Amino acid sequence: MQRKRCFRIREVDACEPDVLETLKDLHERSFLGHAPLPNFEVGQWWTTTEMGRPIAFAGMIPSIMGIGVGYLSRVGVVPDVRGSGLQRRMMRAIERRARRSGLCCIVSDTTGNVASANNFIRCGYVLFQPAQPWAWPTSLYWRKLIQP
Repeated sequence: MQRKRCFRIREVDACEPDVLETLKDLHERSFLGHAPLPNFEVGQWWTTTEMGRPIAFAGMIPSIMGIGVGYLSRVGVVPDVRGSGLQRRMMRAIERRARRSGLCCIVSDTTGNVASANNFIRCGYVLFQPAQPWAWPTSLYWRKLIQP
């Protein structure tokens, strides 16, 4: 019998040195050096643990698109946990925080990551073309309106 996985998602304070180190470690383990390190001192950040072991992280920062818009900066899941639905669960935690904060919209982008693009679709995000693209020429841009 396969055991049910139990994840604990919590918002963290990236200004705490041990939390910052955990976020940096999770970024490296999730993106394997293929993505620039974000500025963890800006925005809100979450970590996920399983049996006390950090396995994923996510962040939302203010968007350049205007007031009331959050940018889903990263959702990183370590390779041995991928496929468990954890990325979608973390996206939903960010959406709950966005609602409580009074945001009206969350935007993000993906580049060459089909699994992440599918998770955006499953979570109700839609493709859009921003007036001023901020990522790579091949990036897909995602947006979700947040209802109070």
